[in-house]
Amino acid sequence: MTTPPFRTYICKAKNYNMKLSDFNFELPKNLLAQHPSAGRDESRLMVLNRADKTIAHHTFKDIIDFFNEGDVMVLNNTKVFPARLFGNKEKTGAKIEVFLLRELNEEQRLWDVLVDPARKIRIGNKLYFGNDDSLVAEVIDNTTSRGRTLRFLFDGSYSEFRSKLKALGQTPLPKYINRPIEVEDEERYQTIYAKHEGAVAAPTAGLHFSKHLIKKLQIKGIDLAELTLHVGLGTFSPVEVEDLSKHKMDSEELIISQDTASTVNNAIKNKRKICAVGTTVMRGLESSVSSMGSLNSYEGWTHKFIFPPYDFSIANAMITNFHTPKSTLLMMVSAFADVDFIKEAYSQAIKNKYNFYSYGDAMLVL
Repeated sequence: MTTPPFRTYICKAKNYNMKLSDFNFELPKNLLAQHPSAGRDESRLMVLNRADKTIAHHTFKDIIDFFNEGDVMVLNNTKVFPARLFGNKEKTGAKIEVFLLRELNEEQRLWDVLVDPARKIRIGNKLYFGNDDSLVAEVIDNTTSRGRTLRFLFDGSYSEFRSKLKALGQTPLPKYINRPIEVEDEERYQTIYAKHEGAVAAPTAGLHFSKHLIKKLQIKGIDLAELTLHVGLGTFSPVEVEDLSKHKMDSEELIISQDTASTVNNAIKNKRKICAVGTTVMRGLESSVSSMGSLNSYEGWTHKFIFPPYDFSIANAMITNFHTPKSTLLMMVSAFADVDFIKEAYSQAIKNKYNFYSYGDAMLVL
């Protein structure tokens, strides 16, 4: 007997209270993609039509067939930086992994980081990076139960400091990918339209777009608008409370230009498709909605957390990957497509051996 992805419950009313356990399901480990598809646009694509509740199976390059001239796709042009460093603790030489989260102060070289193993690190400890210990950091604060604040001790210019971080850092692949980082990861764990460095994880729905597919979309007259949401650990941090209203998302930097707002608002006016390419784009759009239901330009931070029930204001279509149990990403997609419909789609995805997570296959919700 096949176990359904989500437990069965009735959710017809708009005032139901969703719980964390409502988004738990059994995901076979062999469906967590360890490698990207052979070609960016050659991954599989499941197409969900919300109007007639149909599910169809395609290849990602077929996505062009579902959009017409004047439709808009909104992309997240953030760029992943090599956020994972490996160093050694002073005196003991213990190996410490440091995951750079957020730059706090450029002049003082202050960063919020995660360290592993966290129990071995105390305020005042020094960490040494590189074979020649050419980069040193001092722990100056315990910012969270898992995190720390580091001050990097570096005498060179800021550009030299950033170059040093880049040279020593590794592509921050998700922990579930249990293989060594390969040369292809530096290119494939980055969208082809990445521009503004600042993310510690890729906006993975965008990884499926090839240069050839982008060109075909433009030739067909589909507008490509961009925003920047620097993906942080908040996107992937586990939800640890059963009552979803109690979960707090970490803030992530968001920039929406006036050009993007104008392109999107023109599509709203003309009743065109507006497709959010990824959950980060959807969260970005919903973070800057005017009282009239249009998109405002924006520059700041967002900690928007979207879970059912939720009324979306901007996008009427979205592209997303297949997400892991109890994740905020799964909750957002369930809010957009209907919980029970996503339950059925994930059941089919598991049955048909779709690949899940960062290097996995894609879903288009219309």
